[in-house]
Amino acid sequence: AKPLSAALDAAAEAGTPHDISSLSLVISSGVMWTAEVKQQMLKHQDMILIDAMGSTEGSMGRSITTRDTQSATAKFEMGEATKVFNEHDQEVKPGSGEIGMIAAGGMVPVGYFKDPEKSARTFRTIDGVPYSFPGDFATVEADGTIKLLGRGSVCINSGGEKIYPEEVEEAVKRHPAIYDCLVVGVPDERFGEKVTAVAAPRPGQDVDEQAVIGEARSHIAGYKLPKHVILVPEVKRAPNGKADYKWAKSAALAALGLT
Repeated sequence: AKPLSAALDAAAEAGTPHDISSLSLVISSGVMWTAEVKQQMLKHQDMILIDAMGSTEGSMGRSITTRDTQSATAKFEMGEATKVFNEHDQEVKPGSGEIGMIAAGGMVPVGYFKDPEKSARTFRTIDGVPYSFPGDFATVEADGTIKLLGRGSVCINSGGEKIYPEEVEEAVKRHPAIYDCLVVGVPDERFGEKVTAVAAPRPGQDVDEQAVIGEARSHIAGYKLPKHVILVPEVKRAPNGKADYKWAKSAALAALGLT
């Protein structure tokens, strides 16, 4: 959605706005869709924006945004068959602040072809109900919605604290000079891993590392802040927009001389 929003902005600024009067609905899935990008799109046209949370293994929730109905970044209404379980397979209580893993019920696959080990981790039965656990962690808000934190496989462990890259990425992108960003953990003797941002500035923008970190400090806790901001011409993503964390980590290690 961000490239679409940027294209609409550029056309409007050039005095040649696109005619999107027939565009009434946009659905996005697989990539964090921030409230800011949604608002930017709604400036051009009143439409329905659906942010769908799911994976190949199952659907888990959605949020709907219009000019009259706002939604926060990474906040979703749970699907009817969606649950959030803690490490003891107990449902996370709304408003408790406890972190759990999202489980998708309903039409659950039997397993992965010829991969019983991964199947056992992903597809589990709790109290007689089969669920799919794609690996995403979340909290359950007091109103019953879920706040998506991110995928456990890319979680950064720094000084014993678990830090989800997506939250840090959104904080870094709050700086007006930053267009896109991925966050990874790189080896650190003291903390095990240190948070490092790999960011692409907007065209023609000069970026001050400390200013970016300072802006992020306004949105996240101090221990989650990136220790370094590595600038690159472009943040690499898959064609569908999904983050390429392997590339981001390689770029960070090379820039810091850790390869």
